[in-house]
Formats: sequence, structure tokens, C-alpha cells
Amino acid sequence: MPRLFTALEIPAEIGESLARLRGGLSGARWIDVENYHLTLRFIGDVDDRTARDVEHALYAVRRAAPIVTLGELSAFGGDKPRAIVVRARPDPAIVELQAEQERLMRRLGAAPEARKFTPHVTLARLRGASPMAVADYLSARGYFPSLKFSPTRFVLYSSRNSVGGGPYVVEAAYPFAARREEAVA
Repeated sequence: MPRLFTALEIPAEIGESLARLRGGLSGARWIDVENYHLTLRFIGDVDDRTARDVEHALYAVRRAAPIVTLGELSAFGGDKPRAIVVRARPDPAIVELQAEQERLMRRLGAAPEARKFTPHVTLARLRGASPMAVADYLSARGYFPSLKFSPTRFVLYSSRNSVGGGPYVVEAAYPFAARREEAVA
């Protein structure tokens, strides 16, 4: 049974900038640069028939490419930190793309996504990292300059049943209908 999710790929040059944030935190398992992505909809473990239905349903998504702005180094988990992430600004085009995919998945019988959509790129998964160590890591990184890009497509990834972090395989790619006119800096 494949484990599926949809995502925006992170361009290599953005990934290399994000990779410079790795290190200096005990208990962190850093994600390989080639596995950086911005998850849109986690679908989960599905049978082969459902996987084919998901793949075909996503071809109905026809949208202009969003502008992705990564702009805040952060952590998820509060008093029990579980991940170091870079948050993306919740641009309306990204939120609408995710919402459309959520509707499609629900029509196919998938359970509603339990968590509120928070666009981000996971840099590390944490095990046993103290809140103080995470706070020290974040404060040591100081200013985080915004990184912008406009993806050319979104993808359907599969992953093996593991603790996360890849490797991920692109099962299908869905080009955006047109690029937004906004300049990407």
C-alpha cells in the first residue's frame, strides 16, 4: 500500500539556502535537501485502486502557480518540540490550492485532514530535544531572510512507511495552468 501526499517541490537553490540552517541541535534528525517539500495534503496509506483514483482526480486541478514566500524559522510542538520548520506565508493561492485538494480527497472518501493547514518546510524531526535547546537554536539563527519562488507544478509523492523524512518518489506531476504575473525576487 502506498503512502501518498501532495506537495510543492522546493527548488535546488532554495533547498541549499535552507540546508545552511542544519546543525547545532542535539536530538535533531535533519532532512536531506532533496526531500524538502511543502506538503499540501497528506493522504496516507491507500490501496492501489485508491492511489489510481487520487492520481487521476488531481488532473482536474487547474490553477495559476502560487508565489511561495518562506519567511520564518520556527518549531512545531511547543513544550514537546517535534520539528524545526520554515513557515511559508499563507498566500491565498496556496491556501486555495490546498483547499481544492482537500475537497477532492474528501469526495474520494478520504477522512478530513485533522490539522489546520500551516504551509511549511520541515528541516528536522526532533527526538528528545528540550524546549530550551530548541529556543537556543532558533535564537542563534537570528534573522531569517525571506526566500521566494514560484513552482511550476505540484506533485503526488509516495513514501515508504517509516519515521518520515524520505525518500520520496514523484508518482505524478501536475503543471500549473499559468504563472502568476508577480515577480519573484
